[in-house]
Amino acid sequence: MDVKRVKDYLYWLYYQYLLVTCSYVLEPWEQSMFHTITVTVVAMVVYTAYVFVPIHVRLALEFFSQIFGAQPENTV
Repeated sequence: MDVKRVKDYLYWLYYQYLLVTCSYVLEPWEQSMFHTITVTVVAMVVYTAYVFVPIHVRLALEFFSQIFGAQPENTV
């Protein structure tokens, strides 16, 4: 893979991010604050999804298996 093409593509993605969030009109210090807050929020959402989604999926599967008549496993 060509390094220049990858670099150009990443620059294009960053430019699209700036356009979508309208952060290209901010001053440099405002941009850094905006990016810091955005990265922090995204990291918290990913962490929360990683921790809590599997628990809720397991509980939902147990709930629906009881509704549709599956017998609970014996834990003896």
